[in-house]
Amino acid sequence: MFDHLAQGRFIFGISPGALASDAEVLGLDLGMETRNRIFADAIDVILEIWRREPPYDIDLPGNRFKVSTARTWLPELGRGVMYKPFQKPRPEIVGTVVAPHSKGVIAMGERDFHPLSANFLLPHWLPSHWENYSKGKSNVGLKANPADWRVARTIFVADDDRTAERYARGDPASPYRFYWRKLLDNMVRTKRHVVYKLDEREDDSAVTLARLLDKLVICGTPARVADELLALREQAGDFGEIVYAGMDWVDPALARRSMELMAEQVMPRVNRAIAGSGV
Repeated sequence: MFDHLAQGRFIFGISPGALASDAEVLGLDLGMETRNRIFADAIDVILEIWRREPPYDIDLPGNRFKVSTARTWLPELGRGVMYKPFQKPRPEIVGTVVAPHSKGVIAMGERDFHPLSANFLLPHWLPSHWENYSKGKSNVGLKANPADWRVARTIFVADDDRTAERYARGDPASPYRFYWRKLLDNMVRTKRHVVYKLDEREDDSAVTLARLLDKLVICGTPARVADELLALREQAGDFGEIVYAGMDWVDPALARRSMELMAEQVMPRVNRAIAGSGV
Protein backbone atom coordinates (compact mmCIF):
# COMPACT_ATOMS: atom_id res chain seq x y z
CA MET A 1 0.00 0.00 0.00
CA PHE A 2 2.76 2.42 0.91
CA ASP A 3 4.46 1.80 -2.44
CA HIS A 4 1.24 2.72 -4.28
CA LEU A 5 0.69 5.80 -2.10
CA ALA A 6 4.27 6.95 -2.71
CA GLN A 7 3.99 6.25 -6.47
CA GLY A 8 7.30 4.44 -6.65
CA ARG A 9 9.32 6.47 -4.13
CA PHE A 10 9.06 3.76 -1.48
CA ILE A 11 12.31 2.04 -0.42
CA PHE A 12 11.86 -1.20 1.52
CA GLY A 13 14.33 -1.09 4.43
CA ILE A 14 14.85 -4.45 6.14
CA SER A 15 16.75 -5.82 9.13
CA PRO A 16 16.44 -8.73 11.58
CA GLY A 17 16.62 -6.26 14.49
CA ALA A 18 19.35 -6.29 17.10
CA LEU A 19 17.38 -5.13 20.13
CA ALA A 20 17.48 -7.98 22.65
CA SER A 21 14.50 -6.65 24.60
CA ASP A 22 12.30 -7.02 21.49
CA ALA A 23 13.42 -10.62 21.14
CA GLU A 24 12.58 -11.31 24.77
CA VAL A 25 9.06 -9.85 24.42
CA LEU A 26 8.45 -12.19 21.48
CA GLY A 27 9.78 -15.21 23.38
CA LEU A 28 12.82 -15.58 21.13
CA ASP A 29 16.36 -16.56 21.94
CA LEU A 30 18.36 -13.44 22.78
CA GLY A 31 21.12 -14.36 20.32
CA MET A 32 21.03 -13.26 16.69
CA GLU A 33 20.97 -16.73 15.12
CA THR A 34 17.22 -17.30 15.60
CA ARG A 35 16.32 -13.76 14.55
CA ASN A 36 18.46 -13.99 11.43
CA ARG A 37 16.75 -17.24 10.48
CA ILE A 38 13.24 -15.84 11.02
CA PHE A 39 14.21 -12.72 9.08
CA ALA A 40 15.45 -14.78 6.12
CA ASP A 41 12.27 -16.89 6.16
CA ALA A 42 10.09 -13.77 6.24
CA ILE A 43 11.78 -11.95 3.37
CA ASP A 44 11.74 -15.11 1.23
CA VAL A 45 7.98 -15.39 1.71
CA ILE A 46 7.39 -11.68 1.02
CA LEU A 47 9.25 -11.99 -2.28
CA GLU A 48 7.24 -15.08 -3.19
CA ILE A 49 3.97 -13.25 -2.48
CA TRP A 50 5.05 -10.53 -4.89
CA ARG A 51 6.00 -13.08 -7.55
CA ARG A 52 2.94 -15.33 -7.38
CA GLU A 53 -0.76 -15.05 -8.02
CA PRO A 54 -3.60 -16.07 -5.65
CA PRO A 55 -4.03 -18.39 -3.90
CA TYR A 56 -0.21 -18.37 -3.57
CA ASP A 57 0.25 -21.76 -1.85
CA ILE A 58 3.69 -20.85 -0.58
CA ASP A 59 5.42 -23.72 1.21
CA LEU A 60 9.17 -23.23 0.83
CA PRO A 61 11.46 -26.04 2.05
CA GLY A 62 12.55 -25.42 5.64
CA ASN A 63 10.61 -22.14 5.87
CA ARG A 64 8.40 -21.70 8.96
CA PHE A 65 5.90 -19.48 7.16
CA LYS A 66 3.26 -21.13 4.98
CA VAL A 67 0.99 -18.80 3.00
CA SER A 68 -2.21 -19.69 1.17
CA THR A 69 -5.63 -18.12 0.62
CA ALA A 70 -7.03 -21.17 -1.19
CA ARG A 71 -9.86 -21.83 1.28
CA THR A 72 -11.21 -18.28 1.38
CA TRP A 73 -10.26 -16.92 -2.06
CA LEU A 74 -13.15 -15.15 -3.81
CA PRO A 75 -11.78 -13.52 -6.98
CA GLU A 76 -15.06 -11.73 -7.76
CA LEU A 77 -14.85 -9.92 -4.40
CA GLY A 78 -11.09 -9.48 -4.38
CA ARG A 79 -10.84 -11.51 -1.20
CA GLY A 80 -7.69 -13.55 -0.72
CA VAL A 81 -5.65 -11.22 -2.94
CA MET A 82 -2.44 -9.49 -1.82
CA TYR A 83 -1.73 -6.65 -4.19
CA LYS A 84 1.48 -6.30 -6.16
CA PRO A 85 3.87 -3.42 -5.51
CA PHE A 86 3.60 -0.26 -7.61
CA GLN A 87 7.25 -0.69 -8.64
CA LYS A 88 7.99 -3.61 -10.97
CA PRO A 89 9.07 -6.21 -10.25
CA ARG A 90 9.47 -4.92 -6.67
CA PRO A 91 10.66 -1.89 -4.66
CA GLU A 92 14.32 -1.37 -4.00
CA ILE A 93 15.29 -3.40 -0.93
CA VAL A 94 17.91 -1.88 1.38
CA GLY A 95 19.53 -3.53 4.38
CA THR A 96 21.66 -1.96 7.11
CA VAL A 97 25.25 -3.16 7.44
CA VAL A 98 27.09 -2.64 10.72
CA ALA A 99 29.77 -5.22 11.51
CA PRO A 100 33.20 -4.92 9.87
CA HIS A 101 33.64 -7.64 7.22
CA SER A 102 29.91 -8.43 7.48
CA LYS A 103 28.94 -11.77 5.94
CA GLY A 104 25.35 -10.61 5.67
CA VAL A 105 26.28 -8.08 3.01
CA ILE A 106 27.58 -10.92 0.82
CA ALA A 107 24.07 -12.41 0.84
CA MET A 108 22.66 -8.97 0.04
CA GLY A 109 24.81 -8.79 -3.06
CA GLU A 110 23.73 -12.25 -4.14
CA ARG A 111 20.05 -11.30 -3.82
CA ASP A 112 20.28 -7.79 -5.33
CA PHE A 113 19.48 -6.06 -2.05
CA HIS A 114 21.36 -2.78 -1.59
CA PRO A 115 23.60 -2.00 1.41
CA LEU A 116 23.32 0.94 3.79
CA SER A 117 26.47 1.18 5.91
CA ALA A 118 25.48 2.40 9.37
CA ASN A 119 26.61 5.69 10.85
CA PHE A 120 28.01 3.98 13.95
CA LEU A 121 31.22 2.44 12.74
CA LEU A 122 34.57 4.09 12.14
CA PRO A 123 35.08 4.99 8.49
CA HIS A 124 38.12 2.78 7.94
CA TRP A 125 35.79 -0.26 8.22
CA LEU A 126 33.60 0.91 5.32
CA PRO A 127 35.71 -0.61 2.51
CA SER A 128 35.11 -4.05 4.05
CA HIS A 129 31.38 -3.61 3.40
CA TRP A 130 31.93 -2.79 -0.26
CA GLU A 131 34.42 -5.63 -0.67
CA ASN A 132 31.92 -8.20 0.63
CA TYR A 133 28.98 -6.72 -1.28
CA SER A 134 31.06 -6.94 -4.47
CA LYS A 135 31.90 -10.54 -3.60
CA GLY A 136 28.20 -11.36 -3.31
CA LYS A 137 27.50 -9.80 -6.69
CA SER A 138 30.39 -11.70 -8.22
CA ASN A 139 29.05 -14.97 -6.78
CA VAL A 140 26.00 -14.63 -9.04
CA GLY A 141 27.91 -13.38 -12.06
CA LEU A 142 27.17 -9.69 -11.63
CA LYS A 143 29.25 -6.57 -11.08
CA ALA A 144 28.53 -4.34 -8.09
CA ASN A 145 27.45 -0.78 -8.86
CA PRO A 146 28.69 1.90 -6.41
CA ALA A 147 25.46 3.82 -7.03
CA ASP A 148 23.64 1.10 -5.06
CA TRP A 149 25.71 1.69 -1.89
CA ARG A 150 24.53 4.16 0.75
CA VAL A 151 26.73 5.36 3.60
CA ALA A 152 25.18 6.97 6.70
CA ARG A 153 27.06 9.52 8.79
CA THR A 154 26.13 11.70 11.74
CA ILE A 155 26.20 15.26 10.37
CA PHE A 156 25.58 18.74 11.74
CA VAL A 157 26.05 21.87 9.64
CA ALA A 158 26.05 25.40 11.02
CA ASP A 159 26.77 28.89 9.76
CA ASP A 160 29.96 29.02 11.81
CA ASP A 161 32.38 26.46 13.23
CA ARG A 162 31.99 27.65 16.80
CA THR A 163 28.26 26.91 16.82
CA ALA A 164 28.83 23.59 15.09
CA GLU A 165 31.46 22.47 17.58
CA ARG A 166 29.37 23.54 20.57
CA TYR A 167 26.11 21.92 19.53
CA ALA A 168 27.60 18.75 18.02
CA ARG A 169 30.32 18.01 20.57
CA GLY A 170 31.03 20.43 23.40
CA ASP A 171 27.72 21.30 25.03
CA PRO A 172 26.80 18.86 27.85
CA ALA A 173 23.20 19.09 26.57
CA SER A 174 24.23 18.28 23.00
CA PRO A 175 21.94 15.66 21.44
CA TYR A 176 25.01 14.27 19.68
CA ARG A 177 26.85 13.70 22.96
CA PHE A 178 23.72 12.05 24.39
CA TYR A 179 23.34 9.77 21.35
CA TRP A 180 26.94 8.65 21.22
CA ARG A 181 27.18 8.09 24.96
CA LYS A 182 24.17 5.78 24.72
CA LEU A 183 25.56 4.00 21.65
CA LEU A 184 28.94 3.52 23.31
CA ASP A 185 27.39 2.02 26.44
CA ASN A 186 25.10 -0.25 24.41
CA MET A 187 27.84 -1.53 22.10
CA VAL A 188 30.23 -2.22 24.97
CA ARG A 189 27.48 -3.99 26.91
CA THR A 190 26.70 -6.27 23.95
CA LYS A 191 30.40 -6.70 23.05
CA ARG A 192 29.94 -5.16 19.59
CA HIS A 193 32.25 -2.21 20.15
CA VAL A 194 34.80 -3.42 17.60
CA VAL A 195 33.05 -0.95 15.27
CA TYR A 196 34.74 1.81 17.32
CA LYS A 197 38.23 0.29 17.20
CA LEU A 198 41.07 1.03 14.82
CA ASP A 199 41.69 -2.70 14.60
CA GLU A 200 40.17 -5.75 16.23
CA ARG A 201 43.08 -6.17 18.66
CA GLU A 202 43.00 -2.62 20.00
CA ASP A 203 42.50 -2.39 23.76
CA ASP A 204 39.01 -1.54 24.96
CA SER A 205 40.36 1.47 26.85
CA ALA A 206 40.93 3.25 23.54
CA VAL A 207 37.18 3.29 22.86
CA THR A 208 36.04 6.56 24.41
CA LEU A 209 33.27 9.09 23.95
CA ALA A 210 35.89 11.61 22.82
CA ARG A 211 36.93 9.30 19.98
CA LEU A 212 33.36 8.77 18.84
CA LEU A 213 32.59 12.48 18.82
CA ASP A 214 35.81 13.19 16.93
CA LYS A 215 35.61 10.35 14.38
CA LEU A 216 31.88 9.83 13.94
CA VAL A 217 30.41 13.33 14.05
CA ILE A 218 30.96 15.39 10.92
CA CYS A 219 30.29 19.01 11.84
CA GLY A 220 31.18 22.52 10.79
CA THR A 221 30.42 25.11 8.17
CA PRO A 222 29.15 23.97 4.76
CA ALA A 223 32.66 24.17 3.31
CA ARG A 224 34.18 22.15 6.14
CA VAL A 225 31.47 19.48 6.07
CA ALA A 226 31.74 19.18 2.28
CA ASP A 227 35.52 18.70 2.58
CA GLU A 228 35.02 15.99 5.23
CA LEU A 229 32.48 14.16 3.08
CA LEU A 230 34.85 14.22 0.12
CA ALA A 231 37.63 12.89 2.37
CA LEU A 232 35.24 10.14 3.54
CA ARG A 233 34.61 9.20 -0.10
CA GLU A 234 38.35 8.99 -0.68
CA GLN A 235 38.71 6.67 2.30
CA ALA A 236 35.66 4.47 1.71
CA GLY A 237 35.63 4.45 -2.08
CA ASP A 238 32.88 5.60 -4.42
CA PHE A 239 29.32 5.26 -3.15
CA GLY A 240 25.94 6.41 -4.38
CA GLU A 241 24.37 8.32 -1.49
CA ILE A 242 25.33 9.92 1.77
CA VAL A 243 22.57 9.38 4.33
CA TYR A 244 22.24 12.27 6.80
CA ALA A 245 21.73 10.89 10.30
CA GLY A 246 20.28 13.69 12.39
CA MET A 247 19.60 13.78 16.13
CA ASP A 248 16.70 14.91 18.31
CA TRP A 249 15.89 18.59 17.89
CA VAL A 250 17.14 19.97 21.21
CA ASP A 251 17.41 23.28 19.34
CA PRO A 252 14.83 23.17 16.50
CA ALA A 253 16.22 26.24 14.76
CA LEU A 254 19.76 24.82 14.60
CA ALA A 255 18.52 21.39 13.55
CA ARG A 256 16.41 22.83 10.73
CA ARG A 257 19.20 25.16 9.64
CA SER A 258 21.58 22.21 9.47
CA MET A 259 19.34 20.39 7.00
CA GLU A 260 18.88 23.54 4.93
CA LEU A 261 22.64 24.06 4.71
CA MET A 262 23.16 20.39 3.90
CA ALA A 263 20.73 20.53 0.99
CA GLU A 264 21.49 24.01 -0.33
CA GLN A 265 25.23 24.32 0.18
CA VAL A 266 26.98 21.12 1.23
CA MET A 267 25.62 18.71 -1.37
CA PRO A 268 26.05 21.09 -4.32
CA ARG A 269 29.70 21.54 -3.30
CA VAL A 270 30.19 17.78 -2.97
CA ASN A 271 28.52 16.99 -6.26
CA ARG A 272 30.46 19.68 -8.13
CA ALA A 273 33.73 18.35 -6.75
CA ILE A 274 32.86 14.77 -7.73
CA ALA A 275 31.77 15.83 -11.21
CA GLY A 276 34.95 17.87 -11.64
CA SER A 277 37.16 14.97 -10.60
CA GLY A 278 35.70 12.69 -13.27
CA VAL A 279 35.63 9.81 -10.77
